Amino acid sequence: MALKARLRQHYKYFLNNFQTRWSDNDQYGHVNNAIYYHYYDTIINQYLTTKCSLIPTKSASIGLCVHSSSDYFRPVEFPHKLDLALAVTKLGKSSVTYEIGVFESGKEEVCAVGKFVHVFVDSEGRRPVGIQGEIRSGLEELVVEGEEDKAKL
Repeated sequence: MALKARLRQHYKYFLNNFQTRWSDNDQYGHVNNAIYYHYYDTIINQYLTTKCSLIPTKSASIGLCVHSSSDYFRPVEFPHKLDLALAVTKLGKSSVTYEIGVFESGKEEVCAVGKFVHVFVDSEGRRPVGIQGEIRSGLEELVVEGEEDKAKL
């Protein structure tokens, strides 16, 4: 199911004034679609490391991406600054579904909406484990009503 365009108030966490790079643009003069996945990965892992105390090389569990998708609503380009926005639309026992909004700084209309699913696994054996402790409490702070919830109504 395609994600719909969102406004800023849907999201709970922001990484503001994220600078696009010259190399983000493609030959069509806008940020290449593959670069958006770098943006998604950046805000998710920035949140996990700064707000949930995740240390990728030392934590007992880590999140592995098992699904990602992106819907594009309007192009962005270098040298614009972006505001990256993050919400959690589903928090399960061992998995989390993130929604990421990409906005031009200071604008209300979303440029792209990404979906990213992590399954948390034991960092050594790579078997699914429950999301616990600071990671769970940090993710709980981002939970919003998701598309999956609205489909059930």
